[in-house]
Amino acid sequence: MIGSIIWAIVFGIVIGAIGRLIVPGKQNISLGLTWIVGIVAALLGTLVAWMFGFSDTPGINWWEHILQIAFAAVGVFLVVQQQARKA
Repeated sequence: MIGSIIWAIVFGIVIGAIGRLIVPGKQNISLGLTWIVGIVAALLGTLVAWMFGFSDTPGINWWEHILQIAFAAVGVFLVVQQQARKA
């Protein structure tokens, strides 16, 4: 159980970093916020993949990873836009 949680957090951090790399331009957000966006995006991507029946694939589930990265990129973009409005 603890190992699964730690693995999900580490994977979410990686997903957040990939999402941040996809968004063009300079992102003035902290690493911690990027990690949080990535963890949430990983959970949302897994949930959406499960809802549409993509979670029962043998081997690497590419559709799930694509959804997770897409959610991370959108999340990073939205956070950057929100912070730009505050400035």
